[in-house]
Amino acid sequence: MRAIYVIFISSLLFLSCADASVKKYSLEIVAEHPHDVEAYTQGLFFEDGEMYESTGLHGKSTFRKVVPETGEVKDIIRFDDKYFVEGSVMLGDNLYILTWESKMAFVYDAKTLKHKSSWKYPREGWGITTDGRQLIASDGSAFLYFMDENFRLDRKVTVKFEDRPVRWLNELEYIDGKIWANVYTSDEIVIINPKDGRVEGIIDCRGLLPKELHTPDTDVLNGIAYDEKTGKIYLTGKNWPKLYEIKLVRQ
Repeated sequence: MRAIYVIFISSLLFLSCADASVKKYSLEIVAEHPHDVEAYTQGLFFEDGEMYESTGLHGKSTFRKVVPETGEVKDIIRFDDKYFVEGSVMLGDNLYILTWESKMAFVYDAKTLKHKSSWKYPREGWGITTDGRQLIASDGSAFLYFMDENFRLDRKVTVKFEDRPVRWLNELEYIDGKIWANVYTSDEIVIINPKDGRVEGIIDCRGLLPKELHTPDTDVLNGIAYDEKTGKIYLTGKNWPKLYEIKLVRQ
């Protein structure tokens, strides 16, 4: 019932948008690349031209360096079966990895991928990104949390669309001064103003993965990565066979 409710509410964002200031977009596929169908994508990002991905599920959680054009895994960290890994991001010299219900966060050396420390995390871990100064995280609610490198909370904002909270914010990516967020279980991405949490854009991703590529294991859209060096944006989903380079088309 929760999934049905989320899909219904989320679809209303794009289909019944009355606020003319909220931009609506569809997608143009620029290129498609192989993606590991065993990768239950939780976090996806670029750092210095390299793509990184964190994957979830108990017994299958990993963090990996990936070649986007081929799907090749160049390096991998595997986690104990008790951990369900969620979002990940690099800031400064550190790699930050969240977990879901265990409320643990792990810090690794960003260059060597060696473990540095483990932290008790004050909420469920979902998505995480950075504006280059702070960590920005979601927890499945309508809140975004802005934290320092030691997870100390600086502020939080409520994400709203036409004065309504937008819940189930999941994987995050910081792109050109805005926060992009997957809305869990939906085919929409919201573009958020980090200052006040206002939704300024909605991306309709319906049909990105063709039905003929769906299998019983195919799960939801999740995974947004922006390569600052090239300006390219990539999307994928949990257990998807494809990684897509995309461009936005204004509606």
